[in-house]
Amino acid sequence: MKTSDFYYDLPEELIAQEPLQKRDGSRLMVLDKKSGEIEHRHFYDIADMIEPGDALILNDTRVLPARLYGVKEDTGGAIEFLLLNKHSLDTWEVILRPGRRAKPGARFVFGNGELRAEILEVINDGNRLVRFEYEGLFENVLDKLGEMPLPPYITKKLEDKERYQTVYARHTGSAAAPTAGLHFTPELLDKIKQNGVSIGYVTLHVGLGTFRPVKADEITEHKMHSEYYVLPAETAELINRTKAAGKRVIAVGTTATRTLETAGIDGLPLKPASGWTDIFIYPGKEFHVIDALITNFHLPESTLIMLVSALAGREHVLRAYETAVKERYRFFSFGDAMFIK
Repeated sequence: MKTSDFYYDLPEELIAQEPLQKRDGSRLMVLDKKSGEIEHRHFYDIADMIEPGDALILNDTRVLPARLYGVKEDTGGAIEFLLLNKHSLDTWEVILRPGRRAKPGARFVFGNGELRAEILEVINDGNRLVRFEYEGLFENVLDKLGEMPLPPYITKKLEDKERYQTVYARHTGSAAAPTAGLHFTPELLDKIKQNGVSIGYVTLHVGLGTFRPVKADEITEHKMHSEYYVLPAETAELINRTKAAGKRVIAVGTTATRTLETAGIDGLPLKPASGWTDIFIYPGKEFHVIDALITNFHLPESTLIMLVSALAGREHVLRAYETAVKERYRFFSFGDAMFIK
């Protein structure tokens, strides 16, 4: 199967540049994965589509304001840091722009000196291993000095950082938001619970590799990036109970899906798990855990549209995307949603 099999034509003006005023006011396309039938609803209707006894699984990762602007300590030259992965308490893998002259020992200053950094070594892909110096909590310093690392297709500045966080975000570590969850409000989650639906949480820290294009012609030749995940015991037990009762496990987003399918790769029952996953789900791959998916609309030829196609069928998905374009849905991170049932 070729990467070009997952192409669709998207007018640039349909890429959402900012979130709607109301999180749950976005449109919701409902796609029946068996028949391909499509309905047009609003996201707040999702509470009526999840049945009592179903389990809704959310990714509770929190996005780091991981883009920092500073200067080189000795020359005053401007520098941009983008934090990728935490290696130890104060040591991070970072992308630097411009980075060619940032050799081990080079030092940088951010804000009014609240944060300083020293290059330790050059590592994979030209990234740098950096040690930070600061007082207090690193997260507090980042909240003050950092900006949200919005995807490259969003060119408008985000006024409110919290709109790139889910309302249930709690474990800091992502370089990008699990965007399917951005549509939920506390009130909508309460309504879902009151309807007899159980809510469980996993954590997958989303890496910037999620935006990396697939360059291989054959999709099987693509190498996935790795991301850290945690499946807690209580969520594993919830899923096992739900499956035993014959009810659905509904994942919110491709990140929750990848976590659950990694943990369930050998089948059920699930056990608590954590570690790094580079699972690549594309048509022909079997799903062991999830039955339905709430997701946003994804980039053409991306691993995310391939995952969605594995669940609902490539033809159904591409027809749904063609319909979404015709109906002027809003696309990508701040865009509208899809419920694949």
